[in-house]
Amino acid sequence: MGNVHIRPAVASDMLAVHSLIHELAIYERAPEEHSCTVDQLVIDGFSENPAFDCWVAEINDIVVGMMLYYVKYSTWKGKCIYLDDIIVTESARGKGVGRVLLNQLIRIARARKMHRLEWQVLNWNEPAIHFYEKFGVDLDPDWINCRLTFAQLQAYAD
Repeated sequence: MGNVHIRPAVASDMLAVHSLIHELAIYERAPEEHSCTVDQLVIDGFSENPAFDCWVAEINDIVVGMMLYYVKYSTWKGKCIYLDDIIVTESARGKGVGRVLLNQLIRIARARKMHRLEWQVLNWNEPAIHFYEKFGVDLDPDWINCRLTFAQLQAYAD
C-alpha cells in the first residue's frame, strides 16, 4: 500500500463515504439502522449551511477512510467538536489511516480553539478502544447515552 493522503471531502466522495458508513454499520451489528442515503449526505454536508465537515483518507487515489464531525456547544465548556465517526475500511486497518485522520482533527480542534473534542465508542469495540487509548483519551463510564429516534420524534405528543 502507498502513503496515506487526507483531504477535505467533496460532494462526489459521498458515495465512498456512504459505503464506509455501511461497512461500519455491519461491523457494529446494526446494518438495518443505517438509513442515511448518499443524496442526504450530499445535501447535509454540502448545502449553504452544512451540518457536518468530512475528510477522506486515500491510498493510491482510493478512499479507504473518513472522519465526519461537527461543532457542538457545551454550556459548561463552550465550543466543542463532536467526532461522529472515523471509519477505515477493513483492508486498510493497521496502516496508520485512523491515526492520520484523528491527528488532523486534533489539529483542527486546536486551531479553532475548541474546548473539547469528544466522541463515543461501543464498549465491546476493543480495537477502537485500544486505538483511542494511544491518544491518552478519557474513557468516561459515568454518562449514559440518550436519544429519541425519528419515529419517536414523529409520534411524540406535546
